[in-house]
Amino acid sequence: MTIQVNGESRGVGEGQTVAALLQELDIRADRVAVELNLEIVDRNDFDTRSLCDGDRVEILSFIGGGAE
Repeated sequence: MTIQVNGESRGVGEGQTVAALLQELDIRADRVAVELNLEIVDRNDFDTRSLCDGDRVEILSFIGGGAE
């Protein structure tokens, strides 16, 4: 099946979870927020939230910083 990840088409297996996608992309789940079809996915649900054909996934990284 085909999904969109950060605006790019990507083939994934049927029933693949958000957690599996992050692992495949070598992205640490504790350092990102994931939006699935315009809905933020709770980090606790990454292991159980399955992807479907046509889903749109946005992966947002946190960037640290601050004032001196």
